[in-house]
Amino acid sequence: MIEQLDHILSIVNGTLISLLVVPLAMTFWRMARGPGFADRFIAIDMLTGIAITLAALTADLTGRREFLDVAVGVALISFVATCAFAAFLERRR
Repeated sequence: MIEQLDHILSIVNGTLISLLVVPLAMTFWRMARGPGFADRFIAIDMLTGIAITLAALTADLTGRREFLDVAVGVALISFVATCAFAAFLERRR
């Protein structure tokens, strides 16, 4: 019973990882075509969100906790970068 549940969860995780390709492509498109700095930076912020999700799903799929450390590190760096960019935009105006 537990082995079947693990197999189903691994299929669901693999499916979710493959489904994240769509928002990843759309975010890359916005980053390339964004009309302004803010649009491009929001796209980069969304890319980090997708990377965190991918790291969490990979950690669950492989059973290795190191991917969660990577997700936390990316989240912290993304938060600091977002705050720095917001301060940059405030000074610019």
